[in-house]
Amino acid sequence: MADKHAQYVRWFSDLGIDDVPLVGGKNASLGEMYRELTPQGVKVPNGFAVTAEAYRYVLDRAEAWPKLKQALDGLNPDDVDDLARRAHQAREIVYGAPLPDDLAAQIVEAYRALRAEYGEQLTVAVRSSATAEDLPTASFAGQHETYLNVAGETKLLDAVKRCFASLFMDRAIRYRIDNGFDHMKVFLSVGVMKMVRADLASSGVIFSLDTESGFRDVVFITGAYGLGENVVQGTVDPDEFYVFKPTFNAGRRAVLRRSLGGKEIRMVYASAAGRDTTRNVPTPKDDQRRYCLSDDEVLRLAEAAIKVENHYSAKAGHPMPMDMEWAKDGVDGNLYVVQARPETVASRKVSGMLEEYVLEGKGEVRTRGRAVGGKVATGVARVITDVSQLNQFRPGEVLVTDTTAPDWGTVMKTAAAVVTNRGGRTCHAAIVAREIGIPAVVGCDNATEVIRTGDEVTVSCAEGDAGRVYVGRIPFQTIRTDVSSLPKPQTRLMVNLGNPDVAFQTSFLPTDGVGLARMEFIVAEHIKVHPMALVHPERVDDEKVREQIAQLTRGFARPADFFVRQLSEGVATIAAAFYPKPVIVRMSDFKTNEYASLLGGRWFEPDEANPMIGFRGASRYAHPAYAEGFALECEAMKRVRGEMGLSNVKLMIPFCRRIREAQAVLDAMAQHGLRRGDNGLEIYVMCEIPNNVVLIDAFSQLFDGFSIGSNDLTQLTLGVDRDSEIVAFDFDERDEGVKEMIRMTVEGARRNGRHSGICGQAPSDYPEMAEYLVELGIDSMSLNPDTLLKTTRLVLEVEKRLGKAPHDKAS
Repeated sequence: MADKHAQYVRWFSDLGIDDVPLVGGKNASLGEMYRELTPQGVKVPNGFAVTAEAYRYVLDRAEAWPKLKQALDGLNPDDVDDLARRAHQAREIVYGAPLPDDLAAQIVEAYRALRAEYGEQLTVAVRSSATAEDLPTASFAGQHETYLNVAGETKLLDAVKRCFASLFMDRAIRYRIDNGFDHMKVFLSVGVMKMVRADLASSGVIFSLDTESGFRDVVFITGAYGLGENVVQGTVDPDEFYVFKPTFNAGRRAVLRRSLGGKEIRMVYASAAGRDTTRNVPTPKDDQRRYCLSDDEVLRLAEAAIKVENHYSAKAGHPMPMDMEWAKDGVDGNLYVVQARPETVASRKVSGMLEEYVLEGKGEVRTRGRAVGGKVATGVARVITDVSQLNQFRPGEVLVTDTTAPDWGTVMKTAAAVVTNRGGRTCHAAIVAREIGIPAVVGCDNATEVIRTGDEVTVSCAEGDAGRVYVGRIPFQTIRTDVSSLPKPQTRLMVNLGNPDVAFQTSFLPTDGVGLARMEFIVAEHIKVHPMALVHPERVDDEKVREQIAQLTRGFARPADFFVRQLSEGVATIAAAFYPKPVIVRMSDFKTNEYASLLGGRWFEPDEANPMIGFRGASRYAHPAYAEGFALECEAMKRVRGEMGLSNVKLMIPFCRRIREAQAVLDAMAQHGLRRGDNGLEIYVMCEIPNNVVLIDAFSQLFDGFSIGSNDLTQLTLGVDRDSEIVAFDFDERDEGVKEMIRMTVEGARRNGRHSGICGQAPSDYPEMAEYLVELGIDSMSLNPDTLLKTTRLVLEVEKRLGKAPHDKAS
């Protein structure tokens, strides 16, 4: 029996992270943040905790422990029906235990004090906080109940009892069994805090790392309108934002990258059958089309997240990535951090161990969404449209559903993969899939319509941010490499990369940076519109195309701003992934037929018989037909290096035929704020035309380095159109004439004190070419990511034979 004078309520200001045994993980963290971080400008709602000792006191007084133990003895957690029956019985026992008068009085007294602080209009959030919750090794995410917008003393006391009872939700019981916790030794505290009126604004989740790759230098923020439950449970496709920590901390405050979510519904408060509850209402179309946060708000949340992570890391004595929840109050306009816990999945990946999943075939894509987990799985699909069908699920099947809920953990644990119609990469399905190590494709929209129970499918999350569900079983392999012990060659080995979606995961390869970052992928996949059609939409003589362009550029002061932001954020993502290593960005190198295929493109491009050697590369940049488009490219690159602070970006000019042309391009770049040498800017040129080799001494006076494009150099040396199937057999980078051109380039660059590299296919495709390049003493090779490790080993062997000692280990 507890002491009648015991203190069962503790204010957040009196709590810290060491008080987990007293108030559980959630409340201990809220207290820690309120006490330590509020003075640093991190806004945390004030409140108090009903202690875990109060929970024990309630059950002691009701003599409920023996009944609870009896209800759970002999439980088979794999029997879903038995689990549900026993869990319900346990909850009834706890909820039926009355709150002792002295405990109820302490709760009411604290509630009145909170109302005095915030005003009579105050409502509160009543949140469960278990004593084994939010640990570095167990998240307990969504296991227990929360009650929102609670008003009045009677409703508050009832909500506290319901939270106590939620310790025995089906999902919580299963989670404790799976993680080895004793039901009778995990207690529940309840947090009572100012209700942040996110129903009138927005809310979401923050991670202080990238959840898919484990890349630690970004803050990842997701959000949607209304209460946060929709984001957490995956009921909506949220907006996503990234902020790069190193440049942010250096004073360059900019959003690194963003993605607009559907946000089709928003959760608000409602009343039903005399009880306060919540309901989802449609989000107005105009709100769906705009982001739920302004850039300034994203940056304020990122600043708070960095402060939270730094504080907990200092407390732990080692890096501590964090998983946080945020909410914007629609009444006072403030942004609050309402929860923080250690991130438990991505941060525990083994450093130096590289795991790659590679599809070994192709197939029809049945549906696509957002990739979670980076893995591939095959299996028979099981479509679940209602919770009552969960007992039909068989281990090893692919779970296909609209969205998942915390109660589904038992089934998800046995699934080969998960596919959902709704949700973003921080929803419940995504969190659980990461935690149990299975791939998930979320936010597909139509998965339950296009996939049927019994279909054999392949779920692939190994192709960047886009997850795909293929028809049939496609073979794949898993490659595991310990790169931490791999020596580093003297020849710098870089990667070719154009897709920002795979930049973070690619950065874990042992590279010296990016030797070729192609703009074309970003333009084709993320912009989709010809830049000149954005400068002069009036010249697009097709109303339907003009409307498509208007839809894409909605919300921008001028259509061209859409191009600048999308291109700068795509390039910046690649640059951030490898920062501070060099990232060599090639200015656009579409052919005229490729440019014409972009939205609005056919009104700005000539029809060329052989676009491979036509109006491409440098010849476009100062030409009246494209000069305004090139100005947008330059504006984007100036933003990346300046406003966004990614000065590791070097620029490269492709297909530059003559010295006069090179000078005209450099003059144009200088006029657009990209003068060679300013802010350390280096400008390279592609060496892919024989004239670049013949006049290498003259080109060296204008550029800081040369990157050999072996594909174009081969076709122009041999006179072979590499797009022609008829003469394709004559296209061979290993031809002695081509090798001689490469030798002259490397030696000419060395003679002029300029960098020499190669970014064509040759060293990726042919080991003997990689060997030849090492023997020449080329400064760097840029390879396709899938050949990097193999080529690294080859280069190390060649360097050993040549007497070049490797560095100690890979970077």
